[in-house]
Amino acid sequence: MVVHGHDTTLPITVDEMLVHCRAVARGAKNPMLVGDLPFGSYESSSNQAVDTAVRILKEGGMDAIKLEGGSPSRIVAAKAIVEAGIAVMGHVGLTPQAISVLGGFRPQGRNISSAVKVVETALALQEAGCFSVVLECVPPPVAAAATAALQIPTIGIGAGPFCSGQVLVYHDLLGMLQHPHHAKVTPKFCKQYARIGDVINKALLEYKEEVTNGSFPDARHSPYKISEADAEGFSNELQKLGFDEAASAAAEAVQKLNATK
Repeated sequence: MVVHGHDTTLPITVDEMLVHCRAVARGAKNPMLVGDLPFGSYESSSNQAVDTAVRILKEGGMDAIKLEGGSPSRIVAAKAIVEAGIAVMGHVGLTPQAISVLGGFRPQGRNISSAVKVVETALALQEAGCFSVVLECVPPPVAAAATAALQIPTIGIGAGPFCSGQVLVYHDLLGMLQHPHHAKVTPKFCKQYARIGDVINKALLEYKEEVTNGSFPDARHSPYKISEADAEGFSNELQKLGFDEAASAAAEAVQKLNATK
């Protein structure tokens, strides 16, 4: 949503996710890397879920996978992936891939039955073998209860301070949100630790202005040199070949660069 401009996470394919996974894996050598299974890649059957998870590890360079939801079929899929020898992170609360059923990006656990369901689903994922569970957009007391009930870590996103750990989308926390599209998809729980987008915009505008007015690139940023003697010989050769305009342009360029040194 923040990189590709989609309004939801639903359009992303396995192949697109693999590109991102491989890029991260090339740069991040020490952290444990978890790759999301995209919508449509694990819902049909446990076999489909295992096959996709295998691709995420083998082709994406990930150490584990994450899947959303806690319906019986998702629990079965998580268990099958674990039994295939792949570490699984669960995800309960607001599950972005289920917005069709949820009716949009809606917080969960805001009444008794929904709150109990969050805890029970997290416990079911633990029972299936998950090593951790993401809790997204649930009230802090519900996240605290789930964290206390589980023996595995919880990772909160919009779930308050009582989880084992926290995660944010880095575009959100760095303030890389200048496009009007982002106003529609930036969650309320995000805290901006910087406004990197403003810095990027300023730099791009300065670059555009300098290119437009001809001040960039200058002599300092044109590092590949030809001696004056060779430049003169080059112009002479161009003239012999009948390229008078090109010869004049080369000679004029030498003069301009010498004038800006």
